[in-house]
Amino acid sequence: MSNRYVCVPTVTVLAMMKARLTGAVKGHALLKKKADALTLRFRQILKKIVQTKQEMGKTMRAGAFALTEAKYAAGEFATTVLDSVESASVRVNAQQDNVAGVKIPRFERVMTGASDTKMHLTGLGKGGQQVQYCRKAYMTAVELLVELASLQTAFLTLDEAIKTTNRRVNALDNVVIPKLENTIAYIKGELDELEREEFFRLKKVQANKRKVADELVKRRLRENGPTPNGAKGALHDMMPGVDQDADIVF
Repeated sequence: MSNRYVCVPTVTVLAMMKARLTGAVKGHALLKKKADALTLRFRQILKKIVQTKQEMGKTMRAGAFALTEAKYAAGEFATTVLDSVESASVRVNAQQDNVAGVKIPRFERVMTGASDTKMHLTGLGKGGQQVQYCRKAYMTAVELLVELASLQTAFLTLDEAIKTTNRRVNALDNVVIPKLENTIAYIKGELDELEREEFFRLKKVQANKRKVADELVKRRLRENGPTPNGAKGALHDMMPGVDQDADIVF
């Protein structure tokens, strides 16, 4: 597996890779913050689940004792309860909470009060107090069950979200960002090498031009022959017929 992306080493690609690296670094930081927020909420929910389960055990134990007392005092009243129920007196509403972009389901118990009047008449002859106490105990148990279901659903949702976020963080940290950095280093090295080659080529071209110019000068000298009175040329006498006076010094 290559440790860099396959690309053409150009300035445009270098700018694009730098932009991708900047985005990857920012995304890595945001995902780390998201993972921290989800982990914090996850631990809070885990702690609350433990507390709710402990309360649930106590409530169910109290409800079982209350049911036994109600049966002992009022006899078998299950048929009376079933006959008095027309619709559910307890309903569950589902809502959603948003934690760092993750939607977590939340359940709430809602009392409709549809059969409260008839339920109060259960055990009117005998054992009414025990029946009502049993009813309250199990209503508390239902409330705890709904809360526990909400917490456990949120627990599983957060667990999956944390795993996904951590996988993305690790992918950015161990794969994407190192690959981008290696690609940028590769492109810079190739561009530097191209610049050195171009500089060497220009120097070579200049040397060749200078060599050609020197050869051209030498060839012209060979063709024209040596100049009189030195290489710089002779001074021609502008007045050849006039003798110079030796007494006059100019």
